[in-house]
Parts: sequence; structure tokens; C-alpha cells
Amino acid sequence: MSIKSLIFAAILVSFALALSAIAQQQSQSPVVVLGSSGTSVDSQGIRNYLLGPGDVLDVRVFGQPDLSSQVEIDAAGNVSSLPFLETPIRAQCRSDRDVQKDIATAYAKYIKNPQVSVRVAERKSRQPASISGAVRNPMQVTMMRQVRLDELITKAGGWTDRASGTIEIMHTEPPMCAEPGVFQNATLSEKGNFGIAVFKINDLKMGKEEADPYIWPGDIVRVTEGEPVYVTGFVMNPRELVLRDQLTLGRAIAMAGGPQRLAKTSEVHIYRQKEGQAGQDDLKFNLDSIKKAKAPDPVLKPFDIVDVGESGLISGKGMGNLLKGIVTGSGGSILQRAVIY
Repeated sequence: MSIKSLIFAAILVSFALALSAIAQQQSQSPVVVLGSSGTSVDSQGIRNYLLGPGDVLDVRVFGQPDLSSQVEIDAAGNVSSLPFLETPIRAQCRSDRDVQKDIATAYAKYIKNPQVSVRVAERKSRQPASISGAVRNPMQVTMMRQVRLDELITKAGGWTDRASGTIEIMHTEPPMCAEPGVFQNATLSEKGNFGIAVFKINDLKMGKEEADPYIWPGDIVRVTEGEPVYVTGFVMNPRELVLRDQLTLGRAIAMAGGPQRLAKTSEVHIYRQKEGQAGQDDLKFNLDSIKKAKAPDPVLKPFDIVDVGESGLISGKGMGNLLKGIVTGSGGSILQRAVIY
């Protein structure tokens, strides 16, 4: 074999070993997963991103390295630190393509047919929106495009069983650009004294557009947690319930599985905390009359204790239920034995 052939073979072997080393290095590189604090809504529509103060632009003028630089949009919303340009270039609420055209026009006074590229190096002009409360993954979300409430809740894993049925949105910053938002058409009564707008989860579930507003950067979104009520006594499933959607006595007992056979449904107690003082009020209601629509079904309040008592065995209902249990239960075997004998 000639010397040239040996050299060529050695080069091929070295090249193969280098490729193998690179592939092995890439396979061992860790996969970085962003945590909830760094989560951002995906970049669909990012080409429509509008610039703002704090964003950093990478400006390149081809063939003119002295004119290429990274510049930060100042507090007034302008690009004001480009070499040899005394007049600031407006950037706020404009796209990088618009700014690129203006920079090329400005440098055309000094350079013939300048070729300019502008790229957004860092997006820092939008404060993240935060979502908390009765959601599975409370987080901050940086938005690079318009985002509606439903998408933000989905990003946070959806609401939990403790959601009260309402969502509060507090707007903390004025809109930087003329973008549609939750408070644009809100009345003073809707905003309240603290700029809080309230939306219903049921309306959002039904797909009502007015219940799915745009979220602005810096918004504080809270899925409110419901206060508890307690259903105890002779019900099928004594439990704690979350107070939502005007929960009534009859519906709360139904959610607890309904009354047991020996329950005293003619007298159901609601123990309610007295306002501004110690102790509880004992409120009595007839569940039978409520079911027959002969009495109103009272709306429960936070921390109410619903107690369904036991019907005495000597009462008409108690004896009836006892006899019914004998006939349908062990009474069946007695009757069968009577037939056999």
C-alpha cells in the first residue's frame, strides 16, 4: 500500500472517530425542563409580537461591523443608542420588521443601500400574569401573544374541586398597546373599587365569550376557593361540601347521598354561627315540605352545619320503617318457613 493510501485511510479513521465522539456527547446532554415559574405560553403567533420598553434588539448592518450592536428599548419606547443616529427610532407597539425598515432608512443617509436585520434578542417588556387559588398548578405565565382566560386556566392544569364557581381578575398595569382586554368594556360596577372583575366558571364552561376575556400582562387571576359547609347525621354519606352556586339545604343533603331510612326529615337542623358574637343559631327546617315545594329551600352560608337527626322508633315513621325492614329483610325467611311448614 502506498504512503498516500495510508495517509488517506488514517484521515478517514480520524474523521469517523470524531463523528462518534460528537454523537456520544450530544446523547449525554441533559434535557432542560422549565419549571412553573418560568413557564411561558407557547410562541404561536410570535411573529406578531409588539415591542416594548426593556426588550433587547440585535441590530446587524451587513458589511458594517461598527454599526452592529445590541440595543435595549428605553423607557420612552425608543431605540436611542444606535451608532451615528441622533434621532431616536420609535419601537414601542411596533414589530421588529417595522423598526428594521426605519433603521435602514436612517442609515441610508450615510450608506448606500444598507442591508439591515433586526432580531428580538430578549423579550422583557411584558410582566408575567399570575394564576392562583383553586387551580392544580399555580404559576406565573409570560405571554408572547394574546391569551384568553380559558387557555390560562388550562395551562395551570384546570380548577380543582374546591373552586367556588367564580374567577377574579385584577388588572395591575395599563395596556402597553391598543390590545383588547378584560377591562376595556367593563363598567365601574364590574370593576369595583379595586379594579377586580368577576367571572363565573359555569359561564366559561358554557362557552360564553364574555366569560373568556383576554388576559393582560401583569394580571392577577385567582380562581376563588369555596368556603365549607358540613352535612352530618343520618345521611348516606356525611361529608364536607364546598359552598358554590347558591347551595341549598335540599341540594346539600342530596349531594350527601340523601337521608337514611330512619332519618327525621321533618326536622332538619342548620347550626349557623351568629354574626359578630359567640355561639350558634339552631335553625329548623322540614325537608319533606321542601321536597313537596310547600316550603322554600334555604340557601346555606359558609361554615353551616347541617344535621339530620334520627326518627324515634315509637314514631309513626320509625315504626313504619322498622316493619318495612322486617318484611323485606329477615321477614322474608320467616314467611318462607311458614310456607314450608
